[in-house]
Amino acid sequence: MKLVIQRVTRASVTIENKLFSSIQKGALVLFGVEKDDSEDMLDYYAQKLLKLRIFEDEQGKMNKSLLDIKGEILVVSQFTLCADCKKGTRPSFDNAKEPKSAKEYYEKFVQILKTSGLNVQTGVFAAHMDVELVNNGPVTIIL
Repeated sequence: MKLVIQRVTRASVTIENKLFSSIQKGALVLFGVEKDDSEDMLDYYAQKLLKLRIFEDEQGKMNKSLLDIKGEILVVSQFTLCADCKKGTRPSFDNAKEPKSAKEYYEKFVQILKTSGLNVQTGVFAAHMDVELVNNGPVTIIL
């Protein structure tokens, strides 16, 4: 499982020139699932994301989490995070979990995040999306 977490002041997903979802201060999370990933990893990664201290406190230190600031979350599925570029110049996606199972993992991950009470928005699984963001910092963390 791979997550790219970007601290944002705002982010959005547009599909076919129509705004699908948007958030304000919080995190844009690009979410990829690999063949060997198991469901028990979902809760671990969700809790890690919610409690990761990447937001500044009053002294300007990264001491606050999404839960602390009541941040918003935009989760976008992205199988290309599972790319293997070791051989040649064309990425291989053989390590990505097959789409049906990956979609189930994505939806379960989002549901776990929603139990936090925070505003959680999504993209559309397997859709061609335009993702816009203003990365605050910039801060980008890879799990």
